[in-house]
Amino acid sequence: MTGVCREVITLQLGHYSNFVGTHWWNLQDASLCYDPGSALPEVQSDSVFREGQTPGGSVTYTPRLIAMDLKGSLRTLRQEGSLYDPGGAAAAAVTWPGSVTVHKHSPPEKNCFLEDLEKLDKGQILTEAEFCSASQLQGSGPLGIDSFNNQLTRVQKNYRLEGSVTVWSDFLRLHLHPRSVVVIHQFNHDGEAHRLETFGQGESALQGALLDELEDRLHFFVEECDYLQGFQVLCDLEDGFAGLGSKVTELLQDSYSGRGILTWGVAPVIHRDSTPARDRYHLLNAALGTVNMAAHSSLFCPLTLRGGLGGRPPPLFPLLSYDPALWYHSSAILALALDALTVPYRLRNNSAPMWQVADSLAVAGRKVVAAYGAVPFPMMPGGSLPDALSACADALPWKPLSACPEAAGSRCYGQWSTLRGYEGQKLISCLSPGIEPLTPLHGLHSGEDVLAAYISSFYPSAPLALQLVSAPSKLTPPFPQIFSPTLDAQGFMRGGAPPAGAPPVSSVPILTSLQSGTALRLFLSELQRAAATFDVRRRAPSFLSQGPEMADYQEALEELRLLGCCYHDDSGGTTRSSSEDDDD
Repeated sequence: MTGVCREVITLQLGHYSNFVGTHWWNLQDASLCYDPGSALPEVQSDSVFREGQTPGGSVTYTPRLIAMDLKGSLRTLRQEGSLYDPGGAAAAAVTWPGSVTVHKHSPPEKNCFLEDLEKLDKGQILTEAEFCSASQLQGSGPLGIDSFNNQLTRVQKNYRLEGSVTVWSDFLRLHLHPRSVVVIHQFNHDGEAHRLETFGQGESALQGALLDELEDRLHFFVEECDYLQGFQVLCDLEDGFAGLGSKVTELLQDSYSGRGILTWGVAPVIHRDSTPARDRYHLLNAALGTVNMAAHSSLFCPLTLRGGLGGRPPPLFPLLSYDPALWYHSSAILALALDALTVPYRLRNNSAPMWQVADSLAVAGRKVVAAYGAVPFPMMPGGSLPDALSACADALPWKPLSACPEAAGSRCYGQWSTLRGYEGQKLISCLSPGIEPLTPLHGLHSGEDVLAAYISSFYPSAPLALQLVSAPSKLTPPFPQIFSPTLDAQGFMRGGAPPAGAPPVSSVPILTSLQSGTALRLFLSELQRAAATFDVRRRAPSFLSQGPEMADYQEALEELRLLGCCYHDDSGGTTRSSSEDDDD
């Protein structure tokens, strides 16, 4: 029996959040299925997409999304989009009888992907492959959308957008609803003037017309939901959006009590405009943003490929080849992980609503969690899950995605682990009678038992929730080809050298974990100490010019210190090994 669809509203606050969010929505769009004869997919797209209708009667399927960014951040994307108004309505509305002077300027140049996307959107035929007729592409409703997705997938052009992506709309492959994009016009995306740099600026920005606009957008999306389970919020953690995100999550908490609020505080490995002064702002914004958004959310998770404070290098993903400095690359990896991390509350059957995920992890005031991911998870074609996990030997296969490395002897208070994309692989060994299992994992009789036994060998009695999803994340243009040549098209490891002309990777298996544990104490303590030892009044007096007051600032840092203390418990956790943490 199909479960009830519990809707989710997504908010993306800030430019890097929109980078991650754009990749995430592209992944969702690539997985849409409109064939009425096919089996229902495991992940329920209706939880994050909404069906609508244009004034012309065409059926639309758009993200249930509010994306906020600054003036100058959209480039070729119209704020109201082009799905509901192709552009002629505004011109036709001019009724002034006098003379009119028209000033034209050249629009921003589109990259090769956007040019191809525009051709497909207009029903034109691309020359790279044989496609269906233009009349099929021009059809309205689900058939037209399905054909559009199929054609874009079949292009299989090896887009190299690393040199042409400057904003997130440069690789957005789906249409947005006219109420989705909100531009904050008082701050500039580029340049040195009118920048949204500090926590206080962000807090002060959410008032007046901007607050009214946000509330109007929220009411629009909320009122059409039948079973709203909550909000997933992606927020830039290290610029002024940290302050704005704190106010947004506070608004959600006050206005929609009882709904889940899962907040992901995202940060790039390297900021494009980094200077010593701005790096100090980044640190202070992260400290204030973490403690405030955690207080107003059901669960808060930092999400970054940065190794942490003190110049620790980014984690090494053995099956990826990416440039950490490129937002286009780093955000793609985070989006892949987020696609698996958010699976538990998006499943069609046996889903866990947001509040259940949050309540199981946010125990005893521990509302900050850490994310880990094996991106991709190494599996051999034709192999089994016990084989793959046994090959990981004594080390967990995932890497930190929250600048929070797991330490030997660390404790885990609870975790949600998701394996996605094992389609076509065996979850158990299927041993013949009388055959001795190679390892204890090979003797188990379900994939859930295999994965649970493996993870429990590191955290013997910590609470563990598992989700296994066969369908992989589908990678279609313009997802960057950042994968090792040792992977085949399905993302599984080849047995030998890749053949000439091998197709690009089109899907990958992912293993993720969302954890509450003592490793977070080190992360929060480092963040608090770094902010507390910095003399903000002497070295960055402008940081507090628009708030918060010095007393409120010091109180926030004390709350951050106390939050870190919640993750030290001599009796409430389970160690990874027999060694014990030393008392501080």
